[in-house]
Amino acid sequence: MTIPIKTATASDQDHTIATVVLAFTADPMARWAYSDPHEYLRYFPDLVGALGGKAFEHGTAYYVDGFSGAALWLPPDVHPPKDELIAQAQRTVSERKQAEVFSIFEQMGSYHPTEPHWYLPFIGVDPARQGNGYGSALMEYALIPCDRENQPAYLESSNPRNIPLYKRHGFEVLGTIQVGSSPPIFPMLRRPR
Repeated sequence: MTIPIKTATASDQDHTIATVVLAFTADPMARWAYSDPHEYLRYFPDLVGALGGKAFEHGTAYYVDGFSGAALWLPPDVHPPKDELIAQAQRTVSERKQAEVFSIFEQMGSYHPTEPHWYLPFIGVDPARQGNGYGSALMEYALIPCDRENQPAYLESSNPRNIPLYKRHGFEVLGTIQVGSSPPIFPMLRRPR
């Protein structure tokens, strides 16, 4: 069965980001950064918008089955606004974790490919809808242009449970990013097929 994927427009942005926020409620890194539930719900949507929001401008934000799952992809040469992300972290992450967060950002930057590539800041499925193949369908759909354009895809897995999904789609772990009390993040790269 083919699962239809839809492109999220600017008017879908709030619904799409809400899906990502739901999907990341048990994510180790997201909940380490925002361990207080109120802070998570208050600040994480803005982080999703800052890190992946340009996907809406470029037609590379996708959702499935009434926003049961969503993926925000940044096409080659489109980058998250670094200054905005730093300012947001300074404003929303507790002071005792800020040095670790900035060190994580720095290490994440060192793994990003220097060649043009597709970047996946967020992919997730509403926990109530997981297990229906939505994550795989979203991934397969977005990898089509990567292969067609002969360009790599890159992501950072903030949840080790998701690594097998990414490996099934051709991603390879490049290393581990872990600073102080933070959980590990796994940068992953997929060469075009």
